[in-house]
Amino acid sequence: MKKWWMAFAACIALVGCAENTSGLRIDGGTQNVWFADNVLASRLIIDDIATTEVDGYARGVVRLTSNYKGDQNVQYRFYWYDEEGLEVNTKLAPWKPAIIRGHESIAISEVSVNPNGKNFRVQIRELKQ
Repeated sequence: MKKWWMAFAACIALVGCAENTSGLRIDGGTQNVWFADNVLASRLIIDDIATTEVDGYARGVVRLTSNYKGDQNVQYRFYWYDEEGLEVNTKLAPWKPAIIRGHESIAISEVSVNPNGKNFRVQIRELKQ
């Protein structure tokens, strides 16, 4: 039994050391925004979070505005969930790059490839060069 506890403690320690690569997370259903990166928190304004329908599929749209004078190179990835909150993507989409110019606005969006996808979550992170 002691070995199991040691193995469990080692797993928890490794998880605690894992680097969070997401700078911010936006939940389309609840419209909550979580910032894990203070730099992105000060440089980005979330103007709008919307879910629309396109030919029977959900489309998530997030409008971002730069609160910074320089260019911001970011990456984003959408995750799709059904009405019960279960993830419907069988394979994660790749991170997509975006450039937000100084004090400009852009919209990032994606249409769910699964017709059961109704709600989305998008993660945005700074692109390290």
